[in-house]
Formats: sequence, C-alpha cells, structure tokens
Amino acid sequence: MRITHSPSGSIAVAINKYSYIINRWVKQTRCCFKMAVPTATVSLSPANTSGVEKYLQRLAHLDEGLYNDFYGLWIALMVINSIIFLVGTVLNIVALYVFCFRTKQKTTSVIYTINLAVTDLLVNLSLPTRILLYYSGGACLTCSYLHIFSYFVNMYCSILFLTCICVDRYLAIVQAETSRRWRNSSVAKCVCISVWLFAIVVTYSFLSTAFQHTGCCLSKLLILTITEFFLPLVIIVVFTLRIMWALTDRRLMQQSRDRRRRAVQLLTTVLIIFTVCFTPFHIRQVVVYFYPDMPHHVIVYHLTVTLSSLNSCMDPVVYCFVTNNFQATMRHLFHRAEPEQTSGDIVSMQHSSKASGGTVNAMTNSVILMTKIPNSLQSLNMGKNHTL
Repeated sequence: MRITHSPSGSIAVAINKYSYIINRWVKQTRCCFKMAVPTATVSLSPANTSGVEKYLQRLAHLDEGLYNDFYGLWIALMVINSIIFLVGTVLNIVALYVFCFRTKQKTTSVIYTINLAVTDLLVNLSLPTRILLYYSGGACLTCSYLHIFSYFVNMYCSILFLTCICVDRYLAIVQAETSRRWRNSSVAKCVCISVWLFAIVVTYSFLSTAFQHTGCCLSKLLILTITEFFLPLVIIVVFTLRIMWALTDRRLMQQSRDRRRRAVQLLTTVLIIFTVCFTPFHIRQVVVYFYPDMPHHVIVYHLTVTLSSLNSCMDPVVYCFVTNNFQATMRHLFHRAEPEQTSGDIVSMQHSSKASGGTVNAMTNSVILMTKIPNSLQSLNMGKNHTL
C-alpha cells in the first residue's frame, strides 16, 4: 500500500523543522554572546559598584525573564524595536534637514521642534543597545547602563519639549501682545539648554538613587516621576483647555477658521502623543513602587518601554503642525524639485476645500499647513501677527 502525504502536512513538518533549527541557532549564539560579554564593565567607585551591579542585574533579569517565559513576545519586541529604529531614524534625520537647512526663519516653535527631533533621533540611536540587550538575554550590563541613561534623558527631554511647544502656542495665541518682547529665538535657545541640563541632572539623580538603595528611595522616585511626567501632563492639559476656551472669544474668532482649527489640531496631537506614549510607563512605575510583586510586571515593563520609544516615530506628526513648510519640502524632495519660499511658522491658510479639486484634497488641505506665500505678500505678513 502506498502512503501519500498531503501538501499541508508536508508544509507543517517543514515549518516545524526550520523553526527548531532557528530556535536552536538563536540559543547557541546567545550562549556564545553571554560567554563573550563581561558581566559588568561599568567603571564606578568601589563603594557603589555592588549597588550598580545589583540594579543593572535586576533590570537585565527582566530581559532574561522575557526570553525564558515569553519567547514569542521577545521575538516580536525585537522586530518592533528594529522597525522603530529604522523608521524613526529616517524621519528625524529628514526633519532635522528640513528645519536646519530648508527653513529660513528660526522661530521659537522651530527651535523647540529641532530639539525635539534631536531627542527623538537619540532615542532611535539608543535602540540598538536595547536590541543587543534583548539578544544577550540580560548578559550585557554595559548595554543595560547605556540604554537606561540615554533612554531616560531623551524620554524626559521629549516630554519637556512637547510641553514647551504647548506653552509656546498658548503665548502666541492668548498672550500674543504681552509675550512678544521675550518670545524670541534667544529665549527659546536658553530654555532648550535648561531642558537638556535638567533632564541630565534628573536622570543622574534617578540612577544614583536606584544604585544606593536607600530607605527614602521610594519617596525620591515618586517625586521624580511627578516632576518629570505628571506635572508636564497637567501643564499640557490646562494650557490646551485654556487655548480652546480662548479661541471662542470674539476677538480671536475674527481669525481664519483654518488657523484656529490647526491650533486645536496641534494641541490635540501633542496631548494624544503624550498620553499614549508616556502615560502607561509612568503608571507602571507608580504601581510597581507600591506593589513590587505585581503579576506579569515583566510583560508590562517591556510593552510600556516599547510604547514610549514609539514616540520618536509619532512626533513627525507634530512637525507638520508646527511649521508650514515641512510637508511641502518633503514633497519637493520626493519630486526632486526645489521648494518654494515659505515662512517658518504657522500662517493663515488661503486654500479652500472647493479649490482642492476633490474630497481627498479638501481633507488634505484641512490638515496640511503648507501654504505657499507669494514673495510680494511676505514682506507685508512679516509685520503682522499671523503666527500661532
């Protein structure tokens, strides 16, 4: 009797065979990697070495536990972080090129956005250490330290620069006359330097507190979490509501409807990105402080960290609302043409949905801020307060 095998059965056997081979290869290479990587290469003072190693090993244990207990999630997170690294790096490099070389007028919004793009790019550049940490299964403590420091510095810089953009919009819309004197590029640069210094000091304080394992560690970490996240969140929510309320004023109602809509879209986008990317991680931080034995905390940790890294790919949406030449320059780059001269900040939009040529273009014009201003009108607009 001839035994026949169905095609589906042969495919299943082949898939299982190759899956076994790949899984075995990954385990073997990871074992070799663990043997090649030193357990701790962080050079600190002898008094703090034990605390540093203990803290880094505790964080590395999360990666090892992820690989041992949730192998499928381990593979998925490696793929997701790789995609975030590639997409975010390209988008933020293009954004820096547009804002630094294609935007002539460096307004306060552009300065804050440039720094935001730098922080997002640094987040993307720190992802390879995280991928390496995943791959080593927690064996590379140096990767853990580098990733933790760069991750927290850039995450809190992103939070603070998003807050600066929101406050800048409030001053430009609600307090336009009173803030005109000190809302300039020099003040914005000083604010950016202060944000970078603050984020570095706060991150160093956070790591020092974790390394020392003192009795007041819990209270210090809670204070840092409130200062770094919940306070900026309150500021963004309050200023967003304040701007929306101010836009109902009759004096501001005289402004173009497109301009007011774009202001609301910008603030709503900042609030959504801020909430979606950063809130889960900090809620998890607070919960772990009070409940250290929280079930499935390893999964929650890695998911929230990956979600916060996703912010580097979502911030380019904010770039489109901050300047009116970002998408225009992107289009010209893809079409290999020179961009037309545009202003560096948000200006009133002159296109109507009727002139868009269709429903799709009408929807695009309601979001895109790429108004092309004739050269004859730019000199007139420079003396007026048309920026948000």
